[in-house]
Amino acid sequence: MSESIIMYTSKFCFHSRSVQRFFKAQDVPVEFISIDGDMEAREKLMAMNRGYASVPTLIFPDGTQMTEPSLGEIKAKLGLEDPGLLERIKDMVGK
Repeated sequence: MSESIIMYTSKFCFHSRSVQRFFKAQDVPVEFISIDGDMEAREKLMAMNRGYASVPTLIFPDGTQMTEPSLGEIKAKLGLEDPGLLERIKDMVGK
């Protein structure tokens, strides 16, 4: 199995673009599969999502799948903790 996350995406999906930017900023290895104009990829995606071409759909190296996840859900899956508001304020004021 690949060590990269496989991400089904579409250029028409704003959320897919934000997830792509997140992965790039975090330097997460990802294989992007666009369903735009690729009927084989679209059909495979629809088979995974009970008939829906839902993007982004992520397939992790451990075989788990997330469909249309929030960035918070992705961070939790990857073990990337997002500091809460109180922690961010403490960092800003140096406490």
